[in-house]
Amino acid sequence: MRVGYALLGVAVIGLGASILQVGGVGVDPYTALNIGVSDQLGWTLGSYQLLSNIVLFIPVLIWGRQYIGWGSVINMVMTGFFIDLFSAVLELFVPDERSLLVMTVFFVLGSITFAFGASAYMTAGLGTAPYDAIAPMIVDHTRWEYQKVRVPQDVLVVASAVLFRGPVGFGTVMTAFFNGPLIQFFTKRVHQPVLAKLTGSPVEEAG
Repeated sequence: MRVGYALLGVAVIGLGASILQVGGVGVDPYTALNIGVSDQLGWTLGSYQLLSNIVLFIPVLIWGRQYIGWGSVINMVMTGFFIDLFSAVLELFVPDERSLLVMTVFFVLGSITFAFGASAYMTAGLGTAPYDAIAPMIVDHTRWEYQKVRVPQDVLVVASAVLFRGPVGFGTVMTAFFNGPLIQFFTKRVHQPVLAKLTGSPVEEAG
């Protein structure tokens, strides 16, 4: 049941990222970098993001094995392909020239959808995506504060995304720094109660 919930969460994350991308408002830092690099290489996002995740998975496997689970595998394998799929479908319905109103609607819908999916994935409690495991893994081995590790990590990735002409914009800032309250809201109000009913046992918030 939790595996299916994690897969659903990853699919919704892919949909949210696709809405942000097609709306031209920017996607989360890691996806923005992967889109930029994959475009430069002429690869699909799904193929390149899978390779990128495998590279990140190696140090996590060595030094942060406690963060690995079936959810980690689902995220690293499927997210990029979901974004490819949903983006291809959405592009059919969005005009080439996006008005400010269209961009605003896509920004709001994309941000909410992304947070909803991230909350579902995290509530399943089956491991962390390789990119998201890097900061807590470093914290475990250095005792540095999480934000002092995660913020520079995201800033470096955003700068790299800009360098490789990835889709950086308001959506990037939103998902990097301000998605926490939305994720917490969906976790407490939606996903914990739903998953508790589905599994028949209380669900604790993922740390």
